[in-house]
Amino acid sequence: MATLWDICQYYRRYWPLSLLSVGASSLFEVLDLAVPYAIGQILNVLSGQSLDQWTQGFVEAIASLTDTAMTTQFSLLTLLGVIFLVTVAKAPVQPWLGDWFHWLIPLAARRDHQQLSVKKVLTLPLEFYDENNPGRVAGRVARGLANHTWTYPEIAGQLIPKVIRLVGIFAVLWMIQWRIALLFVLSFFVILAFTLPTLKQLTDLEEIVDRYQENTESRNSEIITNIKTVKAFATEAQELQRQSTRFSREQIVVVNRIHRGYVRLITCRTTVVQFCLFLVLGFSLAAAAAGRISLGYFVTVYTLASMAYSEITPISGFAEIFARRYASMLRFHEFMQLPEGKDAVNLNRTSAQQSPADAYRFTGKIQLSHVAFGYDPEKPVLQDINLLIEPHQTVALVGRSGSGKSTLVKLLFRYFEPNQGQILMDGDDIRSLDVTGYRQRLAIVHQDVDVFNGTLLDNLTYGNPTATFAEVEEACRIARVDEFIHLLPDAYYTIVGERGVRLSGGQKQRLGIARALLVNPDVLVFDEATSSLDYESERSIQLAMESILGTRTTIIIAHRLSTIREADKIVVLDQGKIVEVGSHEELLNQQGIYQRLHGLQETGELMA
Repeated sequence: MATLWDICQYYRRYWPLSLLSVGASSLFEVLDLAVPYAIGQILNVLSGQSLDQWTQGFVEAIASLTDTAMTTQFSLLTLLGVIFLVTVAKAPVQPWLGDWFHWLIPLAARRDHQQLSVKKVLTLPLEFYDENNPGRVAGRVARGLANHTWTYPEIAGQLIPKVIRLVGIFAVLWMIQWRIALLFVLSFFVILAFTLPTLKQLTDLEEIVDRYQENTESRNSEIITNIKTVKAFATEAQELQRQSTRFSREQIVVVNRIHRGYVRLITCRTTVVQFCLFLVLGFSLAAAAAGRISLGYFVTVYTLASMAYSEITPISGFAEIFARRYASMLRFHEFMQLPEGKDAVNLNRTSAQQSPADAYRFTGKIQLSHVAFGYDPEKPVLQDINLLIEPHQTVALVGRSGSGKSTLVKLLFRYFEPNQGQILMDGDDIRSLDVTGYRQRLAIVHQDVDVFNGTLLDNLTYGNPTATFAEVEEACRIARVDEFIHLLPDAYYTIVGERGVRLSGGQKQRLGIARALLVNPDVLVFDEATSSLDYESERSIQLAMESILGTRTTIIIAHRLSTIREADKIVVLDQGKIVEVGSHEELLNQQGIYQRLHGLQETGELMA
């Protein structure tokens, strides 16, 4: 659970600079108090009254240092010199000790936490992304980082220095007239008494709205991602109505409860502030009339009180802004505190430190021994799986949907760990191997190939950026990418669009095969690579696959049984168990599940 302390820790790396800049800004705020104080003393001099003892001692000290006679003109010039120092002389210094660091720190911290948030995205377990779509995750991170960045200059550069200024004003008033100082500080406690509870209530509402907005943004992301489906079913009006309803509900809460709450708070605060300022005016006027304070002190007291109460509005404004942003900042830290997945790689190592991992070379011998797994331990997906895959052997996994084929591959790639049993690669438990080096020796071609928004060449070399162009061309020849690359406007340098929208399904599949070949894997997996393709595309993929078989250990998850006739071994899974193993001909002769599935496809019926 994230707390206010986590928000403070966001800037931990820059605390020394923060102390320097906040301290300097606070000092400048306190020095500004010398101006009304000096003006009050100037009024005393002009009206024929004496300086107070502190000012008198200061002027005498300056006269002694400069060997100058104490005159009225010298006193005025000395006070004028003080005003010059704390206004004109500090003007070119203040921005560099204050504003420069107040923005340098949050901008540098934003860079740091952008990197950390990407690291978090890369190390979270896969099940997190099954429950949270990209829009939800990106929205939470973006709002958290933005609100941290915009809040720091207001807190460090405005709120804290202004609070220090209030303390300084209280000290000066106490020197002049302690009764007025007590009235002053009491009024601030009264203002805090009704401000803080109200802000707490509004902060709770802000957190509810932030979660609601996250869900709304999540739906927006889904609409954009699935826009073709939306248009195909002509549901644009329904989606608009659904989101409009959510926007209206959000507006009702934001305006009628949150915004109205802030306005009520401002109304009460402004009324109390003006009443207190009027009381200070009355008390100081009475003190001046009774001769307890001088005319200069009267002007100084009222000026300082006006300055103090004028700070109430910006200070409260900063508190309200912080309250509005607090929820999203907390939710950012809650995201950053999510535990890493068991398959998370070490992202802190340099490339030089990764050299042992790169040294992995496998023959491709895979052994699954009594493997059992379930996303919910009470509901096993795989049960007592025992399987031996020899080097360079082609093994096909078949079975009905939900039989555990894809889950078995996820275990092989260490996305999850078996609840029981072990998976051996060349005799070593894969859990004992460096996950980065291990995965670099495997490659997979999914049913839906992930394509990044960039050039075709960028996507081809994604797993091996150092591949030569000759190697790229050879991989494209084997995967039959060369059959369509000349049709693209800029060949290898064609921008394929987000998620590869400019490529057909078959073209993306062949791109995926070429990309996998370019990493020269010891184990290559085809996860239903032809299940959604037309006959011509399927035939091209089959030819590409056939040219690969026997060159490395190959695992094929098959939906269409016609793609696995040449497999060395076909493994049939049913309800999480291996029920049949053999070649295509052997399994047909057994007249079991495989023979029944084959018969259904031969007659044109769909596999269950």
